[in-house]
Amino acid sequence: MINSTQNEQTIGITGASGALGKELIKLFRQKGYKVIGFTHSKNNYEKNLESPNKWIKWECGKEFLLKKHLEKIDILILNHGIYDLSRENSNYEKSIEINALSKFKFLNLFEDIALTNDSIMKKEIWINTSEAEILPALNPSYEISKSLIGKLVSFKKNLLDKDTKKKLIIKKIILGPFKSELNPIGIMSPKFVSKKIYDLANSKRYLIIISPNPLTYLLFPLKEFFNFLYCQIIYKYKS
Repeated sequence: MINSTQNEQTIGITGASGALGKELIKLFRQKGYKVIGFTHSKNNYEKNLESPNKWIKWECGKEFLLKKHLEKIDILILNHGIYDLSRENSNYEKSIEINALSKFKFLNLFEDIALTNDSIMKKEIWINTSEAEILPALNPSYEISKSLIGKLVSFKKNLLDKDTKKKLIIKKIILGPFKSELNPIGIMSPKFVSKKIYDLANSKRYLIIISPNPLTYLLFPLKEFFNFLYCQIIYKYKS
């Protein structure tokens, strides 16, 4: 949770070179946080008041190499992803790897780091899954990858043991369409979305929903509730 000691907190943001990533970086820098930006981009990294305090270049499949950087982070925002409209099999594999498996690797790595954290302040990880987790996005590979990461995050959150719950907070971000290079016809602006994420994350809520679609606000809490019940059954069965 964002708190009054923000100047002592470090925020990590993946997808830092994208439209939403840039707005999140700008907002957190304005609020006084130290920001580390993770990016795949090969461009020269600007350094100014609206850029991260530090840029980290990384690539999918090598998330484990980022451990020393992740150890310095208090709140990690997983925002990276792709939206490829091609119908080739390789696109399905790439979408699943980047949109789902890579984020899950980050989540597991950050969980391990949180368990060894001696600070009284819990580590937090916010995962952007998208409303395409259960609603159509006119892109099968994107929908499949978002559905996968959505389920992985739900199961991970509901099956955390007591020790991990004392050390780590997981939040799921459900976003509707916003304008970006990947989606130029998005309804919401990245600036609006970033501000809503900041405002809504400063609560105890697990779900952060930002969408112009009223169905999203109905379907996702229901989905998460049934996931919770299912995980309770799993706990009882195991015991």
